Amino acid sequence: MNLRTVNAGNGLQWISRGFELFAKNPGMWVLLTALLLVGTIVLAMVPVLGSIACAVLWPVLVAGLLLGCRALDSGQTLELPHLWAGFQSGPRLPQLALVGVAYLIATIVIMGIAVAVVGVPVVRAFSSGAPPSMHSVLPLLGSLALGTLIALALLVPVAMAVWFAPALIVFDNLGATAAMRQSFAACLRNILPFLLYGVIALVLSIIAAIPFGLGYLVLIPVLTCSLYAGYKDVFADAAPEPSAVGNPLLR
Repeated sequence: MNLRTVNAGNGLQWISRGFELFAKNPGMWVLLTALLLVGTIVLAMVPVLGSIACAVLWPVLVAGLLLGCRALDSGQTLELPHLWAGFQSGPRLPQLALVGVAYLIATIVIMGIAVAVVGVPVVRAFSSGAPPSMHSVLPLLGSLALGTLIALALLVPVAMAVWFAPALIVFDNLGATAAMRQSFAACLRNILPFLLYGVIALVLSIIAAIPFGLGYLVLIPVLTCSLYAGYKDVFADAAPEPSAVGNPLLR
C-alpha cells in the first residue's frame, strides 16, 4: 500500500470534499441515509441478535455507500442499489463482516473492563450498608471518571483500526486483518489531520442534533463521503477499480 503522511489541514479538506460529493446528488443521499437509519432502528429492536447484527453488518453497509462515493467521483450516478451493494461484493462480504465481528468483540471487552473498574467500588460502597455520604460518593465519581477514560483510551485504537478497513477491503481486495492493520497505520501516521477532522465532526454532530436530529440525514452521508476523500488522500489519491464479481455496481 502506498501510504502517505498528509498535512494537518487535510482533515478539513476531507470534510469539504465530503460536502462536494454530497452536493452532487443530495436527494438520493438523504433517501439512502433515511432508509439506512430506519432499517438499523428496526433491526436493533430485535433483542440481543438485532444489536449484534447491526455491529457485524455496519462495514458491509459502509462499503456500499463508499461504492456510491466512487460512482459520483467518477462521474457516474448514485443509485438506490448502492445501499446494499456491499452485500453483493462476492468474496469481500465475509471480510467486511469480519471487521464488524472484530469491532463488536473489542467493544464488548473494553466495556467489560470499564464496568469492572466502575463496578467494584460501587459494590463495596453499597454492600457496606452505610447511607450514602459525600465521603463515599466522591470515590464513586472518581471510579466513574476513570472507567470512562479507560474506555475512551482503548476505543480510540479500535476506531483507528476499523476506520479505513471497509474501503481497503472493497477497493483494494485486502483481507480483514490486513485492512485493519493498514487502517491503524494510516491513522497513526496522520494523527494531526485526524484530530482536526474529529473536532470538526464533533462540532457538526452537535449542530446536526439541534433540529430534532434531522441534520444527521445530511451529516451521515457527508462524513461517509469524507471517509472516501480521506482514503483517497492518505492512500496515494487512488480508489482502484475492483473486479466486478457479478455486480454491475462494482464495475
